[in-house]
Amino acid sequence: MPTAIAVTGPDLVLPSPDRHTPSAAVLQSAVQSPRTYSLDQSLTEMHMLVEHHGYVIALCPASAPPAVVHRLHAVRSVLESDRIAILRPDLPPLGLAVLALQLRQLSICDFSPGVLASAARLLSHYIYAGALLGSVAKLDRVPVTLQSHAKSWVPGAQFAVLATPRPELIKVAGDASLSGPGFSTRMLYATGQLASDWVTGTLAPAWRSQEVTEARLPGESARWWATGKLVEFAAAIPDISVLYQLVASVRRDDCHWCGLELIGDRCGFCAAPLQPPPERPPPSPAPAVRAVRALPRGGT
Repeated sequence: MPTAIAVTGPDLVLPSPDRHTPSAAVLQSAVQSPRTYSLDQSLTEMHMLVEHHGYVIALCPASAPPAVVHRLHAVRSVLESDRIAILRPDLPPLGLAVLALQLRQLSICDFSPGVLASAARLLSHYIYAGALLGSVAKLDRVPVTLQSHAKSWVPGAQFAVLATPRPELIKVAGDASLSGPGFSTRMLYATGQLASDWVTGTLAPAWRSQEVTEARLPGESARWWATGKLVEFAAAIPDISVLYQLVASVRRDDCHWCGLELIGDRCGFCAAPLQPPPERPPPSPAPAVRAVRALPRGGT
């Protein structure tokens, strides 16, 4: 069985693009309240995933409540399992759903669990995730200037914000647009309490997106963006062959702590940094050669 990709909410599971891509496991320990879903149930849930799939990669939004994060780490600790990776990429919720889909696609390839988990950091750099917002007054995940804060109080003002891979914020006016990807992408957008006209009619053509598809707005989006007046969007590489080549082209190493394969500078399962190769000692200086004076002929 392929490595299980788990998420903390059903709205982070995008539809499979084909019949080969497996779905993601929705962790009920993160969805349900600890008062109604006990720690024993959480342990059983994760234990069954590990037993069935061998390894589990759990994706949790950076904006998730502390109780959700604590429960995930408690389950991993009690099970004493090094086969559970808990990843919290600094992606907005819709971008995280796209990452989960990409990992699901790659899980059926010949990548080891360690490579798959550490590939999440690599793939995040190629996901352009942001939102159209009606206010940035409380936004703290992207740098916001005092001028933008002041403009956000003007009725009808809208802002386009790019969270990853490089933070950017502009006021929506005229033909202004965000810096987009230089490669072919598929764009997903999810509508909150704003109209999606600017995203579909201005941003998508400016980014030359090959396909634009509406998705369900994740429940964490309003918390992440600090407002419900939004349209969230994410553009990413849709072709599994391109994703495969991207990951396969990176050098692989063995984690010095847990022994799993990894790419990049950190293990996705135990979070140990890549240990640099030992430095070679400087070469020893050649022994000095003393000059020997020749004896005179016939001398002893």
